[in-house]
Amino acid sequence: MLGTAGLTVCAVVVAAVLGVGSWWWGRRDDAKARMTTSGPYEASLGSVRSHPLPGWFRDAKFGVMLHWGPYSVPGFAPVGRTFAETLREDYGHALTRSPYAEDYANQIKDPGSPAAAFHRERYGDAGYADLALEFERGLDAWDPDAWARTFRESGASYVVLTAKYADGYSLWPTAVRNPHAPEFHSTRDLVGELARAVRAQGMRFGLYYSGGVDWTFHPAVVETLGDYAFGPYAQGYPEYAEAQVRELIERYEPDLLWNDIGWPTGQQRLNALFADYYNTVPDGVVNDRWETASFLREVISLDPVRWIFDQVMRRVLAEPGAAERVTTPPDVPHSDFRTPEYTGFDTVQEKFWQQDRGIGGSFGYNRQETDTDYAPPEELLTSLVQAAANNGALLLNVGPTGTGEIVPEQQRRLDAIGAWLRVNGEAMDGSRPWQVSSARTADGTPVMFTRKGSQVYAIVLGRPTGPVTLRDIRLDGPARLLGSSASAQARRDGDDTVLDAEFTGAFAPVVAVTHG
Repeated sequence: MLGTAGLTVCAVVVAAVLGVGSWWWGRRDDAKARMTTSGPYEASLGSVRSHPLPGWFRDAKFGVMLHWGPYSVPGFAPVGRTFAETLREDYGHALTRSPYAEDYANQIKDPGSPAAAFHRERYGDAGYADLALEFERGLDAWDPDAWARTFRESGASYVVLTAKYADGYSLWPTAVRNPHAPEFHSTRDLVGELARAVRAQGMRFGLYYSGGVDWTFHPAVVETLGDYAFGPYAQGYPEYAEAQVRELIERYEPDLLWNDIGWPTGQQRLNALFADYYNTVPDGVVNDRWETASFLREVISLDPVRWIFDQVMRRVLAEPGAAERVTTPPDVPHSDFRTPEYTGFDTVQEKFWQQDRGIGGSFGYNRQETDTDYAPPEELLTSLVQAAANNGALLLNVGPTGTGEIVPEQQRRLDAIGAWLRVNGEAMDGSRPWQVSSARTADGTPVMFTRKGSQVYAIVLGRPTGPVTLRDIRLDGPARLLGSSASAQARRDGDDTVLDAEFTGAFAPVVAVTHG
């Protein structure tokens, strides 16, 4: 066995190999950094970090994301467990047993998965590419203008479309050919049609791109987090992904550039991409899911090292709360906002953030989900209000069917949010956090706060029918119950505040108090 000296020598050798390898890898990758624009932003971290968060984005508290593609045709994933529960209970098959119907292309590669059993029964020997053809044949009934009207009526300020998900299918007639699937893209410009429709309704338009995962470049089944985050990709993927995103920027000028999972180039090439994006769309924003490639990540992609990673993760995720934390992306060198998934923050954050979640347990349409699998409107409104109070926003995912139908259960949730915002939107869009973000009523009901100038908005996350006492909150002055013409008042009662208003029992009423 190695003694202490031997272990020290081994550690020094490993550190030296990693250091030299990282230097060599970074130098080779940095040499490929190229800008295609001129303007105020340059290909340096300092330059892209100087990009200010645009006012329109800080003002916008509610957006809609769309997961839509060939996976929407079968629309299948198992129900009954969250992704976090699947990671804890079945880590070795977590990515083929997850509740995410958008992962169907990968799930059917595992012959023992529920999706594979469903696929054999419904489609026999047909491959995933056949589903893409069926998706394209079903587009005749799709009406992008109807979608845009629906999202505008829901109160959304922006819409984000999955231009390319991890299945590798592109929703636009891309000129960047996939060497492994040259025709795996829509011949109809679905991205362009929806962009025009959304902007015609006065909303901003963003694009999602799966930069970290593309199964057309990685045909092996992906079952664990190690496979998902560190699986080896065929040569040429970094160039392909970068070329596609540049094409999306040039063609559609997305207001949000929303990447997922990670990014296959090094940081310097990414800086050049960000600089070109900001020079093209000065008031655009990028999210935080751009963890870059590196020599170390290539080392982890080796089968023995990835196996070790998975053994460690299996034990880590058994700890309470660990699996839920996996869905909060790590800090990266540059982003305009953070994107925790199916969770949020309960205190005011310095950096703007966006909670991303589905209406149900899946992002893509899942025919297995019934009304009881979808979050009630009260839960979704609570997510929206809590985000706004803590310097964030809600990006709520809609999963249409393969033919572009928004199923009634999801439509009803959008309608409920829209109805609430038509009455209470004054407390959301354009608001900022108050000096405290939350309190409790005398009976324990949570209350959230936002502000605009001298107006403080108290949002009661319950159904009050009489006066509401806010514990340890000091507000007094003229007040209004939004949506009502009846008089209201905020008065001090010792260290508490009493809101006197004609509450009707509706969920989440808002009292605006003029506070000096």
